[in-house]
Amino acid sequence: MLVESVPNVSEGRRLDVVERLAGALVSVPGVYLLDRTSDASHNRSVFTVAGEHEAVTAGLERMVASAIDEIDMDGQFGEHPRIGAVDVVPFVPLGDTTLDACVELARSFGQRIATHYQLPVYLYAAAATRADRVKLADVRRGQYEGLKVEIGQNGRQPDFGPARTHPRAGAVAVGARPFLIAWNINLESSDVELAKRIARRVRESGGGLPRLQANGFRVEEPERGHPVRAQVSMNLLDFRVTPLWRVWEAVAELAAEDGVALAESELIGLAPLAALTAVADHAGTSEDAPVETRLAAAAEAIRLRDFSPLMALELRLADARRRT
Repeated sequence: MLVESVPNVSEGRRLDVVERLAGALVSVPGVYLLDRTSDASHNRSVFTVAGEHEAVTAGLERMVASAIDEIDMDGQFGEHPRIGAVDVVPFVPLGDTTLDACVELARSFGQRIATHYQLPVYLYAAAATRADRVKLADVRRGQYEGLKVEIGQNGRQPDFGPARTHPRAGAVAVGARPFLIAWNINLESSDVELAKRIARRVRESGGGLPRLQANGFRVEEPERGHPVRAQVSMNLLDFRVTPLWRVWEAVAELAAEDGVALAESELIGLAPLAALTAVADHAGTSEDAPVETRLAAAAEAIRLRDFSPLMALELRLADARRRT
């Protein structure tokens, strides 16, 4: 049963810690680490792994154990919402694997780590057993600090594990979902309020684009010559409903109302090949062109930072398997 998982951990500044967490993930044979991204402003790292489900879940459990040792949530702060050291663990079907199979996998994994590590676990997305926990934002309400106070009351009790946060690691959300594209657009501006206004208008909950979540953040990137930039940070829940190019054009139009241009975009993790070739098609690239040419055209159209053809999940997985 081939699956992808994209665990998010609440550490993006101590890169030696991130390295050890990545090492724990891949210490299980058959786990392919396809991508990892760390962000100091968000204080968050995102890993993309794939493989057969037994290997992937074993690697994830080792990473959870390592994170408990490495990350103390009482001293963790950053721009990104979070409830725990391992903040979220989604399971995503690949190949012939079904979403229903990933739901069962998420629930069994959540119950196992709750028991082994005395971690409160919340089920979300397709694995949720309650309607008010389908959206990850609802699970994260109040973040770690709020959950620490409310976990034993007002319906905030976890699906598995104790009704108290772990002394170091907080809590974790475990779910199953279709492929999600985590994607940020940086503005040629440091006006964070503008980014937040754009996010409110472009996201589905604000009457904007369907299957899109968005928020506005401040990011600092002095190493790239930009001490402060405003960022529209997004999760695209179904690229077949709302393609990347449509999001780019919508954000550009809203920013232009304030006389602001778009600087660039960045993928957090990987994207399906079809999501990127759809951008190339919209840009007028021939469907008969080599895939590398189509991907390069897509990257140019949405000003994709640090582009590589291996940003496409299928190409990255094929490359990883070829190397082993």
